[in-house]
Amino acid sequence: MQRNLWQYLVIRILVGWLLVSIIPALLLFWDFIVTDNILITQINSIIASSGAIVFSLIGLERLTQFPGQKSMVTVLPTLLASGLLAGLILLIFRLPYSVYYLLFSGVLGVVFCFISQVILRAVTRVKIGYVPIGRYQSLLDIKDVTWVQLSKDFQPVSHQDLPFHAVVVDLSDSDLCLGWEQLLAESALQGIPVYNILQVSESLTGRLPIKHLYENNLGSLLPSPSYLLVKRLMDTIVVLFSIPITLPLAILIGIAIKWESRHSNSTILFKQCRIGQGGKLFTMYKFRSMIPNAEEDGAKMATDADMRVTKFGSYIRKTRLDELPQFINVLKGEMSLIGPRPEQLDFVRRFNETIPFYRYRHIIKPGISGWAQVMHGYVSNEDETKVKLEHDFFYIKNFSLTLDLLIVIKTIQTMITGFGAR
Repeated sequence: MQRNLWQYLVIRILVGWLLVSIIPALLLFWDFIVTDNILITQINSIIASSGAIVFSLIGLERLTQFPGQKSMVTVLPTLLASGLLAGLILLIFRLPYSVYYLLFSGVLGVVFCFISQVILRAVTRVKIGYVPIGRYQSLLDIKDVTWVQLSKDFQPVSHQDLPFHAVVVDLSDSDLCLGWEQLLAESALQGIPVYNILQVSESLTGRLPIKHLYENNLGSLLPSPSYLLVKRLMDTIVVLFSIPITLPLAILIGIAIKWESRHSNSTILFKQCRIGQGGKLFTMYKFRSMIPNAEEDGAKMATDADMRVTKFGSYIRKTRLDELPQFINVLKGEMSLIGPRPEQLDFVRRFNETIPFYRYRHIIKPGISGWAQVMHGYVSNEDETKVKLEHDFFYIKNFSLTLDLLIVIKTIQTMITGFGAR
């Protein structure tokens, strides 16, 4: 299937650069240009604007490659990050710039990126041909994909004429006969990629199925050692630089919790033993959001409208502000800002016995927020835990700065919307 021109990043960069950087320069600096008297201030501004729009479009391309993402969510954070980066460079090197041009260019950049993503979503509706054997039924439940059922007599005449972008098949199924193999070979010869069902399921759902984990290479789930070091450094820097904001906020939350529980002897902080990297135990800190005797009968999973949660506790759980004291765990090296959520010891013992490969999630540090949290939210039973674990495995396999940045953006969205709070 022939791609739409707008699907090519280089086309979007070229059009964006012309509309956001060049046209505003022509409108505002035309007299200086025709008299060959353009100023260094104007040149710096054009370079800064050009860099910002190129960085934004490349960033959007990278952030929206992950499954289940609505690209519009990432537009403003990406533009803000690129704008701040360009502004910091101008300030650090004390370069003169035009405020009016950069404001005009910035507004056009926001409009262009939103329109660009709308067009991109409209022209990138994925069409996938599938061989109706094996585990194909699970694919048909995946949304935002047009599925085309293949038949053995289908003849892929040419790449352009094929009505789909790829072919998916369960390569491990015994019904994969010679007729299907010839069709797959012909499709590949015509330039249509052929994928195993597990690859497509993972890329479209953001989950790595546990029950088929043996079919994946466990070695591919090993996180990058170099990025682990970079991630540790970034975690420390972010927490230290956020102290002027988080410390006053933490004091206000502590006062509110103490006032709400003024008739009891409950503490402000909730401390609990959790499982960290390598299966090591550590004490995790949270703001208390439940009544003092919430777990006197043992550990329990949170449920919808949980009666143990206090009124103010419901608010800080919804906004994830109850997790703020875990910055202490991050500084101590026990947790990361992004990673699988640390689980309670009782639950870990149970899930190790009932869920295959469950202990593998402890290969990296647990996090305050993570892929499973922003994609699934809290869990209340073992079946939901299995789904959440599949998200954790996807994160470990795709462990990268790009995915971490996307999780940060979606975490902010989660704090605003209260998605998955219990």
